[in-house]
Amino acid sequence: MDHRKMSEGQRAYEAKRAARAGMSLERWLDQKAKEAEAERTAAAKTAVPAKEAGKKPGFFSRLLEKAQKPI
Repeated sequence: MDHRKMSEGQRAYEAKRAARAGMSLERWLDQKAKEAEAERTAAAKTAVPAKEAGKKPGFFSRLLEKAQKPI
């Protein structure tokens, strides 16, 4: 969550977590934002092959698959 849009309670909670980690609040929020961005990009990379996996095989792919099956 953007630190400018945080309520006072959220800000206090994140300040406690930052203090426990031995960081400043701003550094903690920056690190959290970077981790969230990395997670989003990783999810986006894995989403593309999953979409292709659900694609129905084409005519020739099905034909070759049938040709390779034992009788």
